[in-house]
Amino acid sequence: MDDTTVIRLANPEDAEPIAAVHIASRAATMPYLPPQKRTLDQVARWVREVVLEECRTSVAVRAGEIVGYAAVRRDLLEDLYLHPDALRQGIGTLLLEEVKRSSPDGVSLHVFQQNTGARAFYEHHGFTIVATSDGSANMEGLPELTLSWSPTGAR
Repeated sequence: MDDTTVIRLANPEDAEPIAAVHIASRAATMPYLPPQKRTLDQVARWVREVVLEECRTSVAVRAGEIVGYAAVRRDLLEDLYLHPDALRQGIGTLLLEEVKRSSPDGVSLHVFQQNTGARAFYEHHGFTIVATSDGSANMEGLPELTLSWSPTGAR
């Protein structure tokens, strides 16, 4: 089996595999969230109609399967999710490197304060905290941080 991971732009046929990664990742890495109420078909529709239409979306493909994705809207990293079986294998780093290459003026993101794994990952890759919020602006109602990265290190 070839374990090489390829990063490429997503296409509409990727909507269902991206949705499956999204659902599995949130369930495995954010147990503090309520259980997903939307079906795979509903999440795939959101990926197809919103994520792929409004964001520059890259997928990580290993052994012919999508194992992660990153979606950027303008200068905001909206999503970076990996299938739980693909964690800690450098795939998130590959996706984030693609995001940085495609964001020459820098990029920001929001992360739940409770998501210590994601926070450590982004901070390791040069992101710094630029703001905090009480969660009133997100649908989960959870406190979050805004992190930012720029190629010059100053944002």
